[in-house]
Amino acid sequence: MNITVIGTGYVGLVSGICYAELGHHVVCVDKDLSKVEILRNGGIPIYEPGLQELSAKNTAAGRLSFTGDLRQAVGQADIVIIAVGTPSLPNGEANLSYIDQAAVEIAQAMNGYKIIAVKSTVPVGTNERVANLIRSWTSERFDSISLPEFLREGSAVQDTLHPDRIVIGADSQEAADTMAELHKPLTDQIVVTDIRSAEMLKYASNAFLATKISFINEIANICEKVGADVTRVAEGMGYDKRIGHAFLKAGIGYGGSCFPKDTRALIQIAGNVDYEFKLLRAVVEVNQDQRMSVIRKLETIFDGELSGKTIAVWGLAFKPNTDDVRESPAVEIIQYLVRSGARVKAYDPIAMQNFKTMHGDNGVMWCDDALEAATGADALCLLTEWEEFVRVDLGQLQSLLRKPILIDGRNVFKEEDLADTAFIYFSIGRPRLNQGIKEEMSALNG
Repeated sequence: MNITVIGTGYVGLVSGICYAELGHHVVCVDKDLSKVEILRNGGIPIYEPGLQELSAKNTAAGRLSFTGDLRQAVGQADIVIIAVGTPSLPNGEANLSYIDQAAVEIAQAMNGYKIIAVKSTVPVGTNERVANLIRSWTSERFDSISLPEFLREGSAVQDTLHPDRIVIGADSQEAADTMAELHKPLTDQIVVTDIRSAEMLKYASNAFLATKISFINEIANICEKVGADVTRVAEGMGYDKRIGHAFLKAGIGYGGSCFPKDTRALIQIAGNVDYEFKLLRAVVEVNQDQRMSVIRKLETIFDGELSGKTIAVWGLAFKPNTDDVRESPAVEIIQYLVRSGARVKAYDPIAMQNFKTMHGDNGVMWCDDALEAATGADALCLLTEWEEFVRVDLGQLQSLLRKPILIDGRNVFKEEDLADTAFIYFSIGRPRLNQGIKEEMSALNG
């Protein structure tokens, strides 16, 4: 099949490259010509493991190309996939201006029957909006379908080539059959439904996963007060098939481009039809507060006085294996530390440039490696569970810190890892590992 993908962000670029890997001829379109040039020259403007190799392979095979010419790309396509951004407006609603613009330009380029698939995350009713826009500009026959994505940054290639399911929302049996045939090599778990249900399904999935994360973080907070270990609690819960182990890892909350945006958008979607989504509002509130648990622990350690303290921060990306810092807990934590007069030394294997581009230097000392960031610090905060942090030599790390204080916001270290160290260690929801904190701090501060 000839496929055109409009938008080369995470969703569009990964999807386009993976469709080419399946043997289809794919053209990826973007208005940003500098990004197009990077892609044509073999580069990848995002960090996603395995993506650059697949791009080079399929470009060399003649199945994949990149362009800024939407009209030509649409003209030669059987299927046109819209994968442009839908950023949040101030009220939480999705900004559909890029969707509208793409729809109009597609209509102007139509030269025969096409399937128009909306892969961007959009509110219920958006596919009808797209179809109406296209009809207002062209008399060519087309079908509009919903094709929601369920990719995780850092494992997007794996998720695309080995999906849990494919969801197709269609009113046309012809279009549904074509899209099912396209995705059949990936999985036999293909859900075909009406368009509005497909649109809602994406929001409902992300909202539920965000709810699991906030729920286990609330349990972690209670565990700290009652002396239970949240990791043991979550493990036991996960064996229940009705619950499962996924997304039951306590920490400092979710971030990224999907969960924060989609939860806010679903709250707004509900509000637009006079329904108050109380549960999801609580999920968002819990997540916002959870990232401040690191700050509360630091303030406990230093009796509320962070000014003049040197705080090392490991991890800026919202999760490992991505350079995405959108809605990352590290953003607010670092900003709070700087406002409080602390000296911040930060390191991330991939995401430092993105962080600086989006949020500026903010007086932060940017370090070349993890140990440089830790050297001379009064405390170390681990905010992203990159593998190089997990594998660190704790004995060497302890010797570099001015005070052996480690706040593990992702619970990466186990009791046996810390057994032969003198770390004053804070984790999330594991009070047994935090025993003796006050006594050890009193001795340390002498």
